[in-house]
Amino acid sequence: MRNIDKVFVGLFGVAALLAGATGYKIVERYPVPGTGGWDYVGIDSPARRVYISHATQVDVIDADSGKLVGTIPDTPGVHGVAIASEFKHGFTSNGRENKVSMFDPENLQLIKKIDVGKGPDGIYYDPATKRVFTNNHGTHDISAIDAKTGEVLGTVKAEGDGEQAIIGADGLIYVNSENTAEVVVFDPKSLEVKKRFPIGVAKTPTGLAYDAKTNRLFIGAREEPKMVVMDAANGKVIANFPIGAGVDYAGFDPSSKLIFFSCSDGTLSIYHEKSADAYEDAGAVKTQQSAKTMAFDPKTKKIYLPAAEYDVAPAAEGKRPTRTMKPGSFVVLVLAK
Repeated sequence: MRNIDKVFVGLFGVAALLAGATGYKIVERYPVPGTGGWDYVGIDSPARRVYISHATQVDVIDADSGKLVGTIPDTPGVHGVAIASEFKHGFTSNGRENKVSMFDPENLQLIKKIDVGKGPDGIYYDPATKRVFTNNHGTHDISAIDAKTGEVLGTVKAEGDGEQAIIGADGLIYVNSENTAEVVVFDPKSLEVKKRFPIGVAKTPTGLAYDAKTNRLFIGAREEPKMVVMDAANGKVIANFPIGAGVDYAGFDPSSKLIFFSCSDGTLSIYHEKSADAYEDAGAVKTQQSAKTMAFDPKTKKIYLPAAEYDVAPAAEGKRPTRTMKPGSFVVLVLAK
């Protein structure tokens, strides 16, 4: 721990010099109709489409113009979208109905609905096994779906509430377990849990990014707000650094070695990976309060963050303040250099 502290102190002065050095800033605001809440935003870079979970539907916009392409309706409590381009299939995780909608990405029409575990949240596609996975918070497990047929093939006994996931260089899938403060590692073919890595220095992990070359996991945790760097081979925590409050998602750019964390306090925390065990603060970018989740476009290096403005009513006795989204305020912020 002392070594980590020394590294952080040594980098503190450098961090001040690097503030804003990445050049990222807000370059566009794409308006999106409606006032419902949202969760994940995803990008299909080759097709130039951005998918925004939005209450009971998914809004789809053009990644370059912001034009609304269409919507995928009837997705109650939708959290995220996964695209299996080779089969021309897309999938949404509908948390309130314990189902996944399988749709055609070309015309956004529903193909069928698939029963999965309770409370499907994060959803992702593994090209190697050609399977889609949903992290089910209600049953604390992960459903595996055949991306071609839509058939449920089995369940991973995660014993936790999975958030963001990445596919490792070893072919295994690494998932942040939000409620158990660990990284769960499973085999996407056998569906067996292979490893469980306690995070230790932080709790409530949500965002997760990965560098295949250094085999490092970058974990965004909410309690207390930190980036935790972990060796994906053995779960050893290499270092940890402060990030913004309310992190929900993470991204990584292999070419610039930049690590991104989108935070609801209105900051995009950015760190630079100098080597497998050395990191420096590249300067947080001011975004907008509520911009908690993001999508990184590997083609253009742009970052997309949904956000909205709210009216807050004072709390009644014994209750929390109520927030109401301002009509016409829902947008997707586009950050670029």
